[in-house]
Amino acid sequence: MASRKDTQDGERFRVRPAAPRSRAGPRSQRFVSHVLKAASKAGANASGVRIGRPASIFGRGRVAAGMADHRLPANARRVVIKSRFVVLKKAGASSVAAHLRYIERDGVTRDGQRGQAYGAATDEANLKAFEERGRGDRHQFRLIVSVEDAEQLEDLRGYTRELMRRMEVDLETRLDWVAVDHWDTDNPHTHVVLRGKVGEGRASRDLVIAPDYMAHGMRLRASEIATEWLGPRTELEIRQGLQREVEQERLTNLDRALLRQAAADVVDLTQAPEKTANLRQRQTLLRARLQRLEAMGLAERLDANHWRLAPGVERSLSAMGARGDILRAMHRAMKGDKRELVIEASPTMSIVGRITGKGLADELHGRGYLVVDGVDGRAHYLKLPVGADLSALPMGGIVEASPPAQERAVDRNIAAVSRDGVYRTAEHLAHLELANDPDPRSAVDVHVRRLEALRRAGVVERVADGVWKVPSDLTVKARQHDAQKAAGPTIELHSHLRIDQQVRAIGATWLDRQLIDGGRGLVAQGFGTQVRDAMRSRAEFLIEQGLAERRGRRFALARDLLSTLRDRELAVAAKSLQDQTGRSYRRLKDGERASGTYRRSIQLASGRFAMLDDGVGFALLPWRPVIEQHLGQQVSAVSRGQSVTWQLGRQRGISA
Repeated sequence: MASRKDTQDGERFRVRPAAPRSRAGPRSQRFVSHVLKAASKAGANASGVRIGRPASIFGRGRVAAGMADHRLPANARRVVIKSRFVVLKKAGASSVAAHLRYIERDGVTRDGQRGQAYGAATDEANLKAFEERGRGDRHQFRLIVSVEDAEQLEDLRGYTRELMRRMEVDLETRLDWVAVDHWDTDNPHTHVVLRGKVGEGRASRDLVIAPDYMAHGMRLRASEIATEWLGPRTELEIRQGLQREVEQERLTNLDRALLRQAAADVVDLTQAPEKTANLRQRQTLLRARLQRLEAMGLAERLDANHWRLAPGVERSLSAMGARGDILRAMHRAMKGDKRELVIEASPTMSIVGRITGKGLADELHGRGYLVVDGVDGRAHYLKLPVGADLSALPMGGIVEASPPAQERAVDRNIAAVSRDGVYRTAEHLAHLELANDPDPRSAVDVHVRRLEALRRAGVVERVADGVWKVPSDLTVKARQHDAQKAAGPTIELHSHLRIDQQVRAIGATWLDRQLIDGGRGLVAQGFGTQVRDAMRSRAEFLIEQGLAERRGRRFALARDLLSTLRDRELAVAAKSLQDQTGRSYRRLKDGERASGTYRRSIQLASGRFAMLDDGVGFALLPWRPVIEQHLGQQVSAVSRGQSVTWQLGRQRGISA
């Protein structure tokens, strides 16, 4: 509270803060948590005195964590460990498999091959068995161990095993873990997945690790081992490392030292006569760093020994470092091809192109990225939503990235064609035929797939086959649905085939859709030029197949081109499946129902198809992600062109 007091200078306020109403409420707990987190991150106060942390009162590793501050010398090898506590129920049933699949992905070894998981006693860990052992676990720990001088370690696997052995001593229990070494970045590192369970059978219990051990104890052990194996850092190595940091456009250890030394954002570099030569040299490096920050607009010189740091300097430097990492990833992905580089936090318009690079922007939380060589002649860096499956997006494949919450043309079409709040496929098909659409059936299929997706979200209602009831504000509700569903751009895979593979493919390819659309949106440079060349080659192939004819400088495509190509490819694939299974292929008529056991899926140029086996024969229907969890189960579906309505178990009309 505040009270007034009359003085000779007039009336002034004198602030007297009252005692907190409650010291145990959730707000005070959050405040204390923020203070402890900031103190732990800073490591020391302005005078250089180490800030003490309250000892952990629960979890394994408390004793080892308490000794961390007293064991790590200044010349120890530096190791960064990022850790994440994952509650498996919240993460989802497939999160563990997806994470294990990603860390063992292609291109992570020294020679660019597929990664190989290993464990405490094997060089070829069985990830499927590891996943099965942990299916009943409450939680899991995911670690990234990055030794600053990892390239000097002759045996990174041996280093990781030694670290896990010492962690077992600290935690007083045996640990069940797998790891994969990654050499595909500037800093070689190791991904470790640790089960959150100890013991076997009824004697098993949750593995609870003390927070201080997670934050500091593991790093202590990792640094100890690196120092033992490589020897302490020499004064020359320490000095050279700091000198390299002077010019870097990222948050460095010098910057952290400046932030600790700053009082009210002002850094005082006044030299004291009793300071040692090493400290004077460090002050010289800090002065050089401040001069570099001044050139970057992140610091202001007040006088010879005092500098004011810009507000948010730490955040700005971190953002610069992230941008530098992105640009390096884009240059690697483009492999020397000259493009304008575009970093899109959230694209404002659709981007179509081929995948030239992919990886994790945040390896700990599993948020991926794509580098897309666009048909607009530019290269785009796109961050994907957390949990996006990178394995389903092949290198060289053709994708379209749409902004979240953007009004879609398909929604506008549905609203325009609907009469009295009802959309009918028959009326839409007739409308397209009158407009001389080159492939009206495929166009209607696109709208049906969108309607079924909106039906599952409760936006529209299916009255009967081919008939939907749509709200008057369909476009608004559809956009709201998309905004809630996606935390990043919506990625649609148009083709898993590279452009050169599509030219002579028997099937309905993305190139065929470009031919039908007249190459709209293709820029005559970069990848856009390559697509135009491929379209001409594809048109020549279609002439050979009797599906197009030349008319002067233009090509006339056969009616229902996509359906014809799709049927031809399905016939070839069905013949191969007949030879493998001994069952006969049953080609479905439009609108016919098929029932059977979902046996497998096959990837074709025309898309992915599901095989339904009824015991005598089989049918092939367009695959949708919704049925994958029903592999080996009885399902039924109705196919209409390229759209399909699935009925799974007791649910009605799970469709796509």
